[in-house]
Amino acid sequence: MVGRLIATLPAVIFSVLLAGSWVYCALQIVAARRYRSVHPVAASEPEPISILKPLDGLDEGLERNLRTFFEQGYGRFEILFAARRDNDPGLQLARRLSRDYPQIATGFFVTGEPPWPNAKVWSLELMMRAARHDLLLMSDSDIRVTPEMLDVVAAEFSDPKLGVATCPYRAVAGPSFWSELEALGMNTEFWGGVFTARLVEGGVRFAVGPTIAARRRVIEAVGGWDRLSRYLAEDFVLGQSAAEAGYGVILSSYVIEHRIGVQKLLPNLAHRLRWNRSTRRSRGAGYAGQVFTNPVPLALILVALTPQAWPALVFTALLRAWGAYEVASRTLAQRLDVRSWTLLPLQDLISFFLWIAGFQGDTILWRGREYRLLPDGRFELLRP
Repeated sequence: MVGRLIATLPAVIFSVLLAGSWVYCALQIVAARRYRSVHPVAASEPEPISILKPLDGLDEGLERNLRTFFEQGYGRFEILFAARRDNDPGLQLARRLSRDYPQIATGFFVTGEPPWPNAKVWSLELMMRAARHDLLLMSDSDIRVTPEMLDVVAAEFSDPKLGVATCPYRAVAGPSFWSELEALGMNTEFWGGVFTARLVEGGVRFAVGPTIAARRRVIEAVGGWDRLSRYLAEDFVLGQSAAEAGYGVILSSYVIEHRIGVQKLLPNLAHRLRWNRSTRRSRGAGYAGQVFTNPVPLALILVALTPQAWPALVFTALLRAWGAYEVASRTLAQRLDVRSWTLLPLQDLISFFLWIAGFQGDTILWRGREYRLLPDGRFELLRP
């Protein structure tokens, strides 16, 4: 009898985990709908904004990405660009584009070799020193927006208590199968998790992603870029520290477009593994809880252990599809076509195995350099 109990124990464990993932899927659907119900009120006296753009080479579609920021309908803003070298092709492109928009105030900075582990944050530090305005928008080079983007951000920051805002994004894949899978995961799994965290916690206490708006005085109050540069996930720590200091932190109602480009299999897996290891260091308990964000792999394991549980797999697949539709199609405006639905189970399996792999290892490769992740989320350069 003991042997039979031991044999059934894994099935019981995975049944419990799967039931938890069903609850999570239901919460995800509610969370996505709750997020869509929020709309900012137009600002009566919109304040000026400084856009900070770190650059590093020519991303795919960079010219169009940058033009969308020059073409903002907002009346009061400047754009600052920074790159490591003066001959950086991205910086040269930004200079050429600025001549097409002489009415837009621009600035260009050459940072040299960064003295901090996080080169992007060193660029933000130099640009913030020169920025004219208190309200800052930090945006990566692979972001594309519409002309009303700054209007929405300004309206949200008309709330004097607001300190940091994250712009959710819909990931747009490049012409690569692995890029397509990653974008599908971002648009269904990752943002579903963020919306759910917002619902369960009654708000957000972190910042994520490639476009964040924040007040200069809030950044300075939490230790400035000097402190934040010690963390690989400096965006997460910025939002977390601002919330702990009593400032308002939100998910913006404006959804940007994140052009994730093209990567082959091994670089793509290394990139996603780095992301998982960074997340584990930033929020260990939350990372462990991501087991519930993988309902389809859990259901497959349960069916492998107990074949008669196959109806649970069907129900799980339908519930996962509903959540994906609510998050990607309804909330992020990223249409899921027939190919997307076909690839979703494969993406979920890859994501599950990368999540498991994320529990191991403390080294990462980032832009050709090797770093060690420390237990508190900070990181250090191992080999240039």
